[in-house]
Amino acid sequence: MRIAYYMPFKPMGHRNPSGDLIIGSEIFSHLQERGHHLRLVSRLRCRWLYYRPITFLRLLLERRRVVAACRLAPPDLWLSYHSYYKAPDLLGPACSRRLGIPYALFQGIYSTSRRRQLLTLPGFLLNRATLLAADMVFSNKNRDLKNLARLLPAERLRYIAPGLLPEQFPFQPEWRAALRHSWGVGDETVVLAAAMMRPGVKTAGIATVIKACAELHRTGLPLHLVVAGDGSGRIELERLGAQLPGHRLHFLGRIPRQELHRCYSAADIFAFPGFEESLGMVYLEAQSCRLPVVACADWGGGEAVVAGQTGLLSPAARPEQFTANIGRLIREPDLRRRLGEEAARHVRRQHDLRRNYATLELALQQLADRAALTPQRS
Repeated sequence: MRIAYYMPFKPMGHRNPSGDLIIGSEIFSHLQERGHHLRLVSRLRCRWLYYRPITFLRLLLERRRVVAACRLAPPDLWLSYHSYYKAPDLLGPACSRRLGIPYALFQGIYSTSRRRQLLTLPGFLLNRATLLAADMVFSNKNRDLKNLARLLPAERLRYIAPGLLPEQFPFQPEWRAALRHSWGVGDETVVLAAAMMRPGVKTAGIATVIKACAELHRTGLPLHLVVAGDGSGRIELERLGAQLPGHRLHFLGRIPRQELHRCYSAADIFAFPGFEESLGMVYLEAQSCRLPVVACADWGGGEAVVAGQTGLLSPAARPEQFTANIGRLIREPDLRRRLGEEAARHVRRQHDLRRNYATLELALQQLADRAALTPQRS
């Protein structure tokens, strides 16, 4: 297939890493590796674009440019990654219509609560129009799929489970020994948290883990907290970390994703509440490395973690339960090991990127084949 590919929220290679950027980039790479010809047609960001007149004018010019470029080498279909009220795809529907090709959208999000606020109403309406224009909308979250079913018929919706390449996140005993030695860890249980320390929910999530571990330490539980990530919230978090003795808390700074498996291998528990986390790729990464997860069930934790089988989940409204779940895994090493081993199996059964994206590839091929048998749209 020849595919016009676009990421309206955050273009590929953006300087600020995130789970969405990882997923969008991996879809592109996977389809390319499968022999399809993908063209990244634009780097225009649609984030809050409808409140930026100059950027909106650029959108109109970009539509003309992209259509002209695609007509020189016509694609079989258009695939955009991620559209929601903050960054509705304002390029894909118009361009695909002018080119007469199918328009597919991976990770379309439909949240009717956004129509109740004047600030977000324009984005809600534009995103709704984008979703209605799609020939197929894929989602990697069951919660989003249910919301989409309120707007679109079932035949235009498809669930694709999130995935990673398990071989990139193996448990490595040699790194476990090396890192624990460098951290000065003896027999204590190592709790790991990882996130970009941006203001808001990411920093609040790390703060929750620090407070929980400090409370558990005061009860006499032997633990060592390791935090991976960096950002403007780090100073605040380091100040909060004074609740733990210095030798029991390590801030590692930003760790490249390709090296994170070493940190996961050295830890015993992965803890991160995931406030408002759409999915949380870190949960899949940690589980792949045999780490049981402690998280909130409300958002991404509930999508990626099987409660009682690969980790322990709790409602966000009960932070004391989040703390208690970390404490339980510290006190019960056999449970910790059992959950961690099942977590690794679960990722390989349900979240193998190649297997899951084979379903995506097949659906896109069927969409392109049907379009080739019907008169071209205009």
